Amino acid sequence: QVQLVESGGGLVQAGGSLRLSCVASGRAFNMYAMGWFRQAPGKEREFVAAISWRAGNTALADSVKGRFAISRDNAKNTVYLQMNSVKPEDTAVYLCAAKPAGTIPFLPATASAWGQGTQVTVSS
Repeated sequence: QVQLVESGGGLVQAGGSLRLSCVASGRAFNMYAMGWFRQAPGKEREFVAAISWRAGNTALADSVKGRFAISRDNAKNTVYLQMNSVKPEDTAVYLCAAKPAGTIPFLPATASAWGQGTQVTVSS
């Protein structure tokens, strides 16, 4: 099992950039597929991005393609979400999730661990 802690959220103007980080503790981080999800008030949790355990494959939601990128550094037990050209509709709590190695993207129900989330607010 892994424990996840996100950081990097904050307030940013539309068109700006943020980089979120998720640090994992526990065993065998490199055996987990990792994902980022987001949840806005009154809305369901939605998939944003995922990366396979070997970092050979990535997946992005259509709403963020061309603007966001996911990467991981297994030596640092860290996964990143680079957010560029952000929009007000990107405002949400962003959560990091881990799933025992398998296909990506993955559904929230299949994640075995979650972080506490980090707030991202985009002003217009």
